[in-house]
Amino acid sequence: MGTETDARAGPLSGDARYVPLPVKQSWADVVFLHWRIPVAAAHPYMPPGVEPDLYADTTWVGLIGFRVTCTCLGPHLRLPYAGTFTEVNVRLYSRDAAGRHGVVFLSLDADRLAFVLAARAAGVPYVWSRCRPTTMRGTSRGHGYEVERFRGQGKSSFGAYPDMDHRARDGLSLWLTARFGLHTRVGRRVFYLPIAHRPWPLYCAAAAAFEDALVRAAGITVHGPPDSVLYSPGVRTQFGQPRQVLG
Repeated sequence: MGTETDARAGPLSGDARYVPLPVKQSWADVVFLHWRIPVAAAHPYMPPGVEPDLYADTTWVGLIGFRVTCTCLGPHLRLPYAGTFTEVNVRLYSRDAAGRHGVVFLSLDADRLAFVLAARAAGVPYVWSRCRPTTMRGTSRGHGYEVERFRGQGKSSFGAYPDMDHRARDGLSLWLTARFGLHTRVGRRVFYLPIAHRPWPLYCAAAAAFEDALVRAAGITVHGPPDSVLYSPGVRTQFGQPRQVLG
């Protein structure tokens, strides 16, 4: 296995500092849409001790949708209802002084209130919304997601038509998706929460017609169709013990 910055593998299992927590989830039918944005647009959203991560001197914003299934606490306790839901998030790309690459979430929409409340208590900005997967049919089968926020805060819909004959192996695609943790602020402290999983099975995809309210609501302006569209059937994940980020 590699190090934490190795985009080709799920590296945390080989890191002696990684302490697994008894929390596992499966992430399925993952649609990744990404746009290039100016580095200056990402800076205000970085917590102390964290800066925008760059690829070829630029940074990105992502709109990602997927289904969460098979959430387990410990080896035997499954959460068939609270642990099964649809999630759509808007994220930026981050790096701290210790060299840990991660993401900073601007928003996360989910349709399970209990999970949303628990995550918000941990400092992760979940929003309780109507989220659901959609199936798009055309020349090939597509995967999509719809989000409607309560109190009239906007609707979003997006999706992708994956090309299952073409794996995405280029450096940018790996950089955008091989993110084994997140940076988050809890009170006055900033933490890195590691997440371990095997390498993404990643495929090139074409964007479906989409309506965006989430990226705009997060305060980021993008123009036109996404610059990168990817799809993965999913991975099994395990969360790790948070580590404090020193500014």
